[in-house]
Amino acid sequence: MSTKPYKGFSPDWFTERAPEKSYRSIYKWGDPNAYKIPRERLYTLVKEIFEMTDEDFKERRELGLEEVDIEVPVALAQKHIDALKAIVGEENYALDTYSRLQVAYGQTMYDLMRLRKKIVENLPDIVLYPTDKEQIEKIVEYCSNNEIPLYVYGGGSSVTRGAECFKNGVSLNLQKNFNKVIEVNDVNHTVTVQSGIMGPALEKLLNNAKEEYGTRYNYTCGHFPQSFEYSSVGGWVVTRGAGQNSTYYGKIEDIVLCQEYATPIGNISTDRTPRSACGPSMDHIMMGSEGTFGVLTHVTLRLFKYNPKNHLKFSFMFKNWDDARTAVRECMQGEFGFPSIFRLSDQEETQMMMRMYGISGTPLDAMLKVRGYKDYEKCLLLGFTDGERGYCKNVLKNVKKICKKYGGMSLTGIVTTSWEHGRFSDPYMRDNMQDFGVVIDTLECAVNWDNMEKVHQEVREYCHSRPKTIVISHISHMYPQGANLYFIFITPMDDIEEFKVYHRGILDVIQHSGAAISHHHGIGKLFAPWIEGYIGTNAMGALKALKNYFDPKGVMNPGGTMGLDLPEEEKVFTNGKK
Repeated sequence: MSTKPYKGFSPDWFTERAPEKSYRSIYKWGDPNAYKIPRERLYTLVKEIFEMTDEDFKERRELGLEEVDIEVPVALAQKHIDALKAIVGEENYALDTYSRLQVAYGQTMYDLMRLRKKIVENLPDIVLYPTDKEQIEKIVEYCSNNEIPLYVYGGGSSVTRGAECFKNGVSLNLQKNFNKVIEVNDVNHTVTVQSGIMGPALEKLLNNAKEEYGTRYNYTCGHFPQSFEYSSVGGWVVTRGAGQNSTYYGKIEDIVLCQEYATPIGNISTDRTPRSACGPSMDHIMMGSEGTFGVLTHVTLRLFKYNPKNHLKFSFMFKNWDDARTAVRECMQGEFGFPSIFRLSDQEETQMMMRMYGISGTPLDAMLKVRGYKDYEKCLLLGFTDGERGYCKNVLKNVKKICKKYGGMSLTGIVTTSWEHGRFSDPYMRDNMQDFGVVIDTLECAVNWDNMEKVHQEVREYCHSRPKTIVISHISHMYPQGANLYFIFITPMDDIEEFKVYHRGILDVIQHSGAAISHHHGIGKLFAPWIEGYIGTNAMGALKALKNYFDPKGVMNPGGTMGLDLPEEEKVFTNGKK
């Protein structure tokens, strides 16, 4: 990946492949050969806000190019290692420190900061690479019988410390071998897969289903998180994730039809029908359980016809945040259908996007200013449609009508096309910025329309309480009753403890403001202290009862995941709810 050469000074951005078995090869985002450097206008903006100069970008720090050459002892008894090896075979296990570290850390900034500083902790004793459901079932049974902690690693893109092995034990890496399509059902419009299959691999097969499987149509699963390139289907399900197109396709709980789990008490298979009234939904009990009840083995997803020609793109600029927010709410409540991508950037993110996508300083930028769309006041809405052609045309017609009612100026689909080109590649900039001591991290929360502005103001106020900090946010994953608020903070910081205090403060404010502390990132061990404060102690009691039923010996993803085995003194009740 590249961008236009800088006219002025250009930092020595790291654009090489990370050395094999290095720390950087673990924490680097995405494709080992890919990178993305900020446009010169964005680099200039960062320097202005952070009061930095070119001198601050002349020396890179803690690149993590060194090989992971430390040896972390294996604590698991040899008899258990031999028994587990016998289940998966000689080619499907690893005991070396690098392989164990690979599956222990995810992609939250806390993980990246630790790896840069060569902090290695909470590793499994052994990594297993099962090839089929039967092997997984035997591993779960063995670990439960022998009280060995068991963790699951999918795509590795967790930002909640979801797969970190706090109690050591065993980690199942499902990505390597457990990644097959089981069935594409052309009658029911469903696909059944092994849970370790990666998003891009599945989507490619579905987009070419007529050729691959002899189906009537080509399909899509409609699930495209920003981590799409490096996320697994199992990870989507167990964290209750959402894709960027979820306003039309729905979150993963709307796409899942049924699931199979290997649990310590035996197998659980959920109802295969699209709807039933057979008591509480086992699907919804298991989704979002993050490996604490059992290991997701197979999942069946609903399919949608693949019609990329029906992406009718649009973008609008509004003069202020209030008008823009009202417009998107009316669109979602208009009962004429939903766009697929529907993303509204606030004032600060809009300004950043103008820099990132090369709009600042162009004739379009000058025209906006002439028409009264001011810097740090204007707000950008972009999106496109999916579905049947007539449906898409109707959605676009009504979106345009409502946006114009609230002063939205059409920028056509050009801006959306520019955003699409970077929708999965923007995270690559994070590593290069951190090379110079600038961190980029994200938090998101679910809100209703009537408390959205309160949450937006309070979270941004706290984030800006740290000097020299950029806080950008947008509304996405919209519904008639509310939406997801997504916050990205960018600030000079390289001290881990300082980061932890700042990050915890943001979560405190999110909970205190009345928002749900996660819309689609999940809970893991990082957000676990706040979960009981959000759902309430009685509800947490119900989850603990389920945990005790499925996993009576507490071997599944222990160490605080979902707050299920979290010590009382670590729980946070910022909103006073208990």
